[in-house]
Amino acid sequence: MNQHFTQELQVTIAAAQQASQIILSVYEQDFEVERKAGNEPVTQADRQANTLLVQRLSEAFPSDGIVAEESVPSPQDLAEQVARERVWFVDPLDGTKEFIARNGEFSTMIGLTVRGRPVLGVVAQPAFGIIAVGVVGQGAWLLEPDGTKTPLRVSEHKRVNACTVIVSRSHLSAPLQKIVKALAPAARISCGSVGVKATRIAQRQADVYVNPHQPGGAKLWDGCAPDAIVVAAGGKTSDLSGRDLDYSTTTLELVGGFVATNGHLHDEVLATARRVWEEG
Repeated sequence: MNQHFTQELQVTIAAAQQASQIILSVYEQDFEVERKAGNEPVTQADRQANTLLVQRLSEAFPSDGIVAEESVPSPQDLAEQVARERVWFVDPLDGTKEFIARNGEFSTMIGLTVRGRPVLGVVAQPAFGIIAVGVVGQGAWLLEPDGTKTPLRVSEHKRVNACTVIVSRSHLSAPLQKIVKALAPAARISCGSVGVKATRIAQRQADVYVNPHQPGGAKLWDGCAPDAIVVAAGGKTSDLSGRDLDYSTTTLELVGGFVATNGHLHDEVLATARRVWEEG
């Protein structure tokens, strides 16, 4: 296996760029909004981008597993997919509500795991033309529309009361609001898409992201690429109990929640989040 993931990066970045074009072509015209399981919104942009990404990945890496949001396999097939050594997790359009609201805060996310651990993540933001890329152990960078490649590195903040917490714009649950209040950060910003949030942590625009589990909440494809990018940029990720997230499970939901920080703040954030969570 090529530890530098040269081919994987070439394929995923090109696929993300193509998916971005598909998404923008829908974004710039009138489109219909349908409802899928869980009453979640879905558009033709989600489905068309999903089809393209799965096709590109399966053609380039036929022996790898693929789990994509808009084409989730049956439970039996899912178990077979995630049991493979290498598995791709694809969210063709993360932040569909933001896409519908036309505020630009949505992304295309492609993540690769090896033996259940994220090793590579690509998060494209079609509305802004940027792509965040992370390879664990090798670093993270931002690709600008003009081709400029800028290294990404998390902040050095070591005090929660001096940090910036980034939260969901569309899924601000009561438990999350309690956790953020208890953290008492210097600043709080809101935006859509886990991928956008992870990129902003890697860009030093934020330091902490906490996503407590809720039934029907974040899934494996929501976590994989952001997980890889934050870690590749020098940060840390885990569930709310401090354990590494397991991407080899057939439970699609991130049942332990998802926490991403600059690393320095991780233990304090976890301790506060757990205390608030246990208090209910």
